Amino acid sequence: MIEVAKLYYQSDYSQQEIGTKLGMSRATVSRLLKMAKDKGYVQIKIVDPFFDLAHLEEGLKKKYSLKEAHVVFSPESDYETITAYLSRFAAKYLEQVVEDRTILGVSWGTTMYEIAKKLTPKKVSGVEVVQLKGGISHSAVQTYANETISLFSSAFQTTPLNLLLPVIFDHVATKKLVEQDRHMNYIIEKGKQATVAIFTVGTVRENALLFRLGYFDQEEQLLLKEQAVGDICSRFFDEKGEISNKEINNRTMGIELEELKQKDKSILVAGGHRKVAAIDGALKGKYANVLVIDQFTAKDLLEWKE
Repeated sequence: MIEVAKLYYQSDYSQQEIGTKLGMSRATVSRLLKMAKDKGYVQIKIVDPFFDLAHLEEGLKKKYSLKEAHVVFSPESDYETITAYLSRFAAKYLEQVVEDRTILGVSWGTTMYEIAKKLTPKKVSGVEVVQLKGGISHSAVQTYANETISLFSSAFQTTPLNLLLPVIFDHVATKKLVEQDRHMNYIIEKGKQATVAIFTVGTVRENALLFRLGYFDQEEQLLLKEQAVGDICSRFFDEKGEISNKEINNRTMGIELEELKQKDKSILVAGGHRKVAAIDGALKGKYANVLVIDQFTAKDLLEWKE
């Protein structure tokens, strides 16, 4: 019985091959394999990855008081693979969420652009797509801000509401003056009215996108690295989810983080070990009520310090 079980389960012999090798019928081999299981000599363990995902989802919902948590399976833990799988899921999720007359607020960045490219056109009417933060930079670094909102708008058969301004101004007075323009004010108000918002988190690492775009001098970058763990819509927050630097925040053009709390669905799409601190801070700040994340980062997040 043990010899038959070893040949079948460990050496991958077929039942016919075992019968030939040991000089017995296939029926006898089958009977011996059943006996081995019945007596407990053979124990089969099935690892269901989707059960594990559901467990992680419940853990995240409980820890951060989320409406929804979607843990997406990624075969590898590198950032590029994770982003590919998260963006595919987020695109499908949005196609279900966006209905007639939905006002959809959209951020920009690498993850957002990947989501935009994977959207399938949906026949809806009265949908409005609005940019949640300024998208103009004098840097040569590509943000795909215009491409992202254009793809979102095309998928939902509407014209984009671009916030054609720098995301961070040099001076608060300049930003306040621009906000008084009725055309710009209209778009900013639309962002506030959005029922669904989708965004990611940035980090405060040396090569963070906002740092590479040239908005901050060296002193400001150092300050943000010391005070903040990440940003949403270019508004930086600390490990508790609180605004880390009010002066820089006052120069930032776009939706206030407090306004994200008012959305029916405030969707954070993010993954990768380097973003764990930023995701944790964002969720502690209650800026998202829907989380789309991979299983590697989900596990890190559940083990993250309180």
